[in-house]
Amino acid sequence: MKRLHGKSAMITGAARGIGRAFAKAYVQEGATVALADIDAAGAEQAAAGIGSGAYAVPLDVTDAASIADAVAAVEERADGVDILVNNAAVFDLAPITKISRESFERLFSINVSGTLFMLQAVARSMIARGRGGKIINMASQAGRRGEALVAVYCATKAAVISLTQSAGLDLIKHGINVNAIAPGVVDGAHWDGVDALFARYENRPLGEKKRLVGEAVPLGRMATPEDLTGMAVFLASAESDYVVAQTFNVDGGNWMS
Repeated sequence: MKRLHGKSAMITGAARGIGRAFAKAYVQEGATVALADIDAAGAEQAAAGIGSGAYAVPLDVTDAASIADAVAAVEERADGVDILVNNAAVFDLAPITKISRESFERLFSINVSGTLFMLQAVARSMIARGRGGKIINMASQAGRRGEALVAVYCATKAAVISLTQSAGLDLIKHGINVNAIAPGVVDGAHWDGVDALFARYENRPLGEKKRLVGEAVPLGRMATPEDLTGMAVFLASAESDYVVAQTFNVDGGNWMS
């Protein structure tokens, strides 16, 4: 039997990249998957490309009403949420002396508040159903350390790791396993934007930072979103029933803990 047979999953920020890759992997493992994204058209397109096991749900993780509506939509369509992946996030960087309050508040609103209140809403739904569940937060190697130009993003991902620990300890009594994945550098459109920011602040040609960070990975390359799907399936499956409040590095050897 497929590892996620009959399960209902909800993945935030799933219109592209890591979220879309997870959605595809979950459907292949037998789950029905809601691709929840502020880019509703992108989520619809991604779901159509995955197949009949996937469907789109509009979601803005910074808006309480939107979170409630999205969870209610999955409850109505799939009789609840068995698996939540908190993947929606944004990135920015700047030297400490140039960080703007607007950037700070945007990153914390999406990466931290969005993760917490999405987790809260789904946990309440899971508790009401009484069947437990799996919640997977997306952290980052950036949450394991500081970086000179990436103070705010690093802080948000450190907060995600801490929230995972606290929520994991609180919710396991309800049969809800909360864990996290900490990717390293993952190739894609996201990193093209990151590279452009580094080029601006480090006076580099476009593409150089991306090349250098890929070469610095002990495995020898940047990750693809598909490199993360094995851990995402494991944490969503019964195989991880005894795993609680952990953050797993999937980063080609960049960070050891």
